[in-house]
Amino acid sequence: MVRNVAGDMAELDPEDFYLLSGVEQGMRFSEWVRRDKLPEYADLTREEVDYRIDRCLDRELIERKTIQYEGYQLTFEGYDALALRTFAERETIDGVGSPLGLGKEGDVYEAQSFRPLALKYHREGYTNFREVNRGREYTADRDHVSWLYTARKAAEREYEAMEELYPDVSVPRPVDHNRHAIVMEKFAGAELSRATLDPEQAVGVLDLILRELATAHELGWVHADASEHNVAVAESGITIFDWPQAVSVDHENAREFLERDVENLTRYFARKYPHEVPRNADIDGIAGAIADGSFESVRTFGAE
Repeated sequence: MVRNVAGDMAELDPEDFYLLSGVEQGMRFSEWVRRDKLPEYADLTREEVDYRIDRCLDRELIERKTIQYEGYQLTFEGYDALALRTFAERETIDGVGSPLGLGKEGDVYEAQSFRPLALKYHREGYTNFREVNRGREYTADRDHVSWLYTARKAAEREYEAMEELYPDVSVPRPVDHNRHAIVMEKFAGAELSRATLDPEQAVGVLDLILRELATAHELGWVHADASEHNVAVAESGITIFDWPQAVSVDHENAREFLERDVENLTRYFARKYPHEVPRNADIDGIAGAIADGSFESVRTFGAE
């Protein structure tokens, strides 16, 4: 798990961030940045670089590796620190609070501001970005990528989707974006996989989710990773979150992704509420109705 660096921010000097930014710049060209390149990238003297390297190593914001040369790389903590500094300079957030959810591909924290916000760091690709890249459309056009690029592109894709969908689709309201991090409105409700609905509500909630996907499709987007793990249910309604894998409806695999979204959701409801939700639903028919704007209810597409 990546450590929350919010508590370190007050201890860091502007020159520490110059070094971190220099390492970040160097990682555009090489996985490990040569030490002798850092004065140029960070706009610091060699003596200042030596001092800042030690400070950043002590705080685990960078790591060192000796290959044919002495090289440095940002850790995710270092990348987090750079994004947090930008959000602070923009006055987007005042601080970072308790974790809301920690996972392999993203960490979410409460963000302190004048309204309830959430801060999401994308973690895609940190441990094995080559495996991640094979399944991610936003890295398909690059032969060589770093985990910084993979995580940043995931955040960019998610923020772009939310900006275009909100408020017509029930997604978190996007507030700000920098590098691999997104600030969004904190939404209410429990993850669908952890929620227990009254049985008579099951079809209505599933229909509501699928109608939201239909509106997203009308606006040009397919979620491409929809499941019970990225839908929140509250008394006020539902929220569909986690959009980094979203694709345009013009994507060559958009229909396949849409059918997978529909299958994930309908099969989950059928398993959990077998007496309420149609079994053996016509996935292709539901996806077609979502795509052409005619979807009304899953009851039309399968026997109970």
